[in-house]
Amino acid sequence: MAKASKLWFVVNFHHDMRAITRRKFSTGRSLYKDSANRTVLYDFHKEHGGKMVDFAGWEMPVQYKTLGIKASHLHTREKCSLFDVSHMLQTKVYGKDKEAFIETMLVGDIKELKSNSGTLSTFTNDNGGILDDVIVNKTEGDFLYVVSNAGCSDKIKAHFKSCLDGFKSKGGDVNVEHIDNGLVALQGPLMNKVLQDGIKNNLAEISFMENFESTLFGIPKCRITRCGYTGEDGVEISVPASKTVELCEKLLSYNSVELAGLGARDSLRLEAGLCLYGNDIDETTSPVEAALTWCIGKRRRKEANFPGASVILNQIKAKPSRRRVGLTVTGAIARHGASVEDNKGSNVGEVTSGCPSPTLSNNIAMAYLPIQLAKAGTEVFINIRNRKANAIVTKMPFVPAKYYFKK
Repeated sequence: MAKASKLWFVVNFHHDMRAITRRKFSTGRSLYKDSANRTVLYDFHKEHGGKMVDFAGWEMPVQYKTLGIKASHLHTREKCSLFDVSHMLQTKVYGKDKEAFIETMLVGDIKELKSNSGTLSTFTNDNGGILDDVIVNKTEGDFLYVVSNAGCSDKIKAHFKSCLDGFKSKGGDVNVEHIDNGLVALQGPLMNKVLQDGIKNNLAEISFMENFESTLFGIPKCRITRCGYTGEDGVEISVPASKTVELCEKLLSYNSVELAGLGARDSLRLEAGLCLYGNDIDETTSPVEAALTWCIGKRRRKEANFPGASVILNQIKAKPSRRRVGLTVTGAIARHGASVEDNKGSNVGEVTSGCPSPTLSNNIAMAYLPIQLAKAGTEVFINIRNRKANAIVTKMPFVPAKYYFKK
């Protein structure tokens, strides 16, 4: 990787991370913390040459000495990479009314999930805004396993407590536990070959968004979910905190596995057309505006009993005034916050995420545009340092997803 290109990746990542960590949401609280938290893998990252940065109040690796961000990105697409995502909030929801309870908070159809399967959903407020995006897994046990964003953890913990108090006051049988397990993601086309060595379960029988608990490389009580935020086949593994380093060392013993940091994770998720909370979605955007309408279960639409249902259902029926779109940008790199203009020079939106695509070798971005400009093929212009760059509205994902589904 050329020195100038490598420098840009690092500088641009820090630019976007500052925008995320210092942004204030409707709670009035900045995600930035003067004293950053550390995951159970902090010392492990330092020992492996991790370049640490503050991300949403956590000291996390942006890259490692072995691979630059672009090389790490391409390694994930071609082989597989190991990411620390232990900063994410992991929650267990117990009780016979657990599905009914969680559905008071989000838009997804959790009751109809099959055992050991999960779904992406969004916590919403009464105005239809997104409090956080979340994955909810129904397990073979007596609980739901919920994973939400690190930067929203204080807000979501408080939201859980408030909703729990109200639900239980009406006689609901439910309890909530926030757990401190380690959480790592193994992502890439060779994930299956690596992980199958350490587990008795046949991974060919586990489809995208399915989960199970098993012993992995001799470590018991690992919950493995076939998902990830890269667009590749992959898993997220919730592992007892005391065993997280041991698991990572075992996975790194495979020649195909390299450590990857936040830099590669950001460019991978952008190529996959996936949102980053605080950049692409927040409490001022609805699931419909964010092109996440598919997250809203058909039964939930009919019952209209989720937070912000009147606003969201009206947007589905009448179409929202704006929508999140992908952009392919010519000749320049569109960063977060750059203004988008129409062919008359009027400001019509703002870039929420942008980077050079290592896979496609061109520049890509996401933005919210008026619905009349959101059709693929529409030409717009992005103001980048007072110069206009041509951009074309592009269907997402930019890079086709490779999620695994059993035959």
